[in-house]
Amino acid sequence: MRIGIIGAGQIGGTLARRLTTLGHDVSIANSRGPDSLAGLASEVGAKAVTVEQAARAGDVVIVTIPMKNIPRLPAGLFDDVPDTVVVVDTGNYYPQQRDGRIDAIEDGTTESRWVSQRLGRPVVKVFNNIYASHLLERGKPKGAPGRIALPVAGDDRRAKEIVIRLLDQLGFDGVDAGSLDESWRQQPETPVYGTDFDADGVRKALAEATPERVAAFRAEEGNPAGRR
Repeated sequence: MRIGIIGAGQIGGTLARRLTTLGHDVSIANSRGPDSLAGLASEVGAKAVTVEQAARAGDVVIVTIPMKNIPRLPAGLFDDVPDTVVVVDTGNYYPQQRDGRIDAIEDGTTESRWVSQRLGRPVVKVFNNIYASHLLERGKPKGAPGRIALPVAGDDRRAKEIVIRLLDQLGFDGVDAGSLDESWRQQPETPVYGTDFDADGVRKALAEATPERVAAFRAEEGNPAGRR
């Protein structure tokens, strides 16, 4: 499969490493340009490209950048990308820690719905609740005891099925977490966030989630920093 990755942080770099090892054709981009990724690309066997090239790399595009940087992506980035291409969002909203205030999310829009609206494309939310080191090291064969499962939220059943198959190759089970508007069930500080549950554990955690965002992951009152 041809996979583009936009973002070369902990999750992006780890996915590039894992996916190339599995034989996928991976292109990776960041905001600083291909030259800044030459070392990583050479090390993991990926191609360092521009953001525009990564968006057009093929079958799946993984957007794994801070929420505050989503509006800084090139305008119309996905305008001529075929509808069959699956776009994945791995992001979390950290208003106090990193992103500043995003009004739409504070007003109740789910994180990945906001990303989808900004990109002008449907997205699948996944990889947001797992530590990069666990993504790198803790994959197991299908059926192995204690195999970690990840929630997968989105509105397109076909897109979710493609992502779940990719997770299986990486050594993880995928659990359908419902529509994109239900993806709040896997946002920071919900019962599934930062855990290594198996599939049954993920389903239980998703069912126990409540939509109210905890104070540590809401913008501080009266602080307009980073308002979007």
